[in-house]
Amino acid sequence: MRVVVTGGAGFIGSRLVSALLAQGSLKDSNCIEHEITQICVADVGEPLQPLPDDRRIETRYGDFSDPGAAQQLLQRDTRVVFHLAAVVSGQAEQEFDLGMRINLDGTRRLLDACRELPQPPRFLFSSSVAVYGGDMPAVIRDDTPVCPQTSYGSQKAGCEMLINDYSRKGYVDGRALRLPTIVVRPGKPNAAASSFASAVLREPLQGTEVICPIKADTGLWVLSPRRVVGGFLHAASLPAEAWGVNRTVMLPGITVSVADMLDALREVASARVAERVKFEPDPFIEKIVYGWPATFAAERSTGMGFVADQNITEIIEAFIEDELGGQYVE
Repeated sequence: MRVVVTGGAGFIGSRLVSALLAQGSLKDSNCIEHEITQICVADVGEPLQPLPDDRRIETRYGDFSDPGAAQQLLQRDTRVVFHLAAVVSGQAEQEFDLGMRINLDGTRRLLDACRELPQPPRFLFSSSVAVYGGDMPAVIRDDTPVCPQTSYGSQKAGCEMLINDYSRKGYVDGRALRLPTIVVRPGKPNAAASSFASAVLREPLQGTEVICPIKADTGLWVLSPRRVVGGFLHAASLPAEAWGVNRTVMLPGITVSVADMLDALREVASARVAERVKFEPDPFIEKIVYGWPATFAAERSTGMGFVADQNITEIIEAFIEDELGGQYVE
């Protein structure tokens, strides 16, 4: 089978591609297991780190939100699509038209391209807990109404509704995963409002001071890259009956504050490492982040077999092992 991964050159996408290559097979919308013969990695630009040298990988680089571009990605034997490509939260808020074109319009064009395939593909979508906002309860549950307070959250919520309807019509076998904040992301900070959540762990472990733009007691709902990739693979393996009429689920995570992160840094590394984090408020980031929920009861996803990290210490240790070669700067 052919698998398409949009955003496949990105941080999560490239790790998903490696995991798919290692797994070697996936189930289609009829729950029939197929060998993965080709993975189309689609993104706006080439990856920062080289993709695996594997004959099954095909790369396509460009803006695939343009009319007609999505059809170029999908071939008749495409059975699974992982749609991870998006304009991130801070940029979507500052550049409204760009966010709408890529995040909402681009997703619909990809869904319409899926409609043209001879067999409806499984369609995995990277959504976000940014769909919640406004007057929220103390704990977000599976039946909590969405009320996004950012353009990014609104675009993700709109895509969820499209995926539900396209699945109802039988055009795709859709599954949307509401992702917590992902930490720790390697590389450099990006335009995501949550970028600091990785930076306050990543930079100190590499010997660099970093500015945290929010208060230390601010809670965040987080999940590690390992668990996110595992979540997408698990979502792709489930039969349609496991989802029912609601094709969206929020992944389980853990609630931590920046203070919790710094405590864990002291535990895993040293006080000197944790002291590399300085605090300097940023009103633009604060306005976005303070509108995000921090405590969830992800009962549906855990009942479906999705797994969270045990604690922030486990997440930091995984980052040191996976990205820093087991060493950090004292």
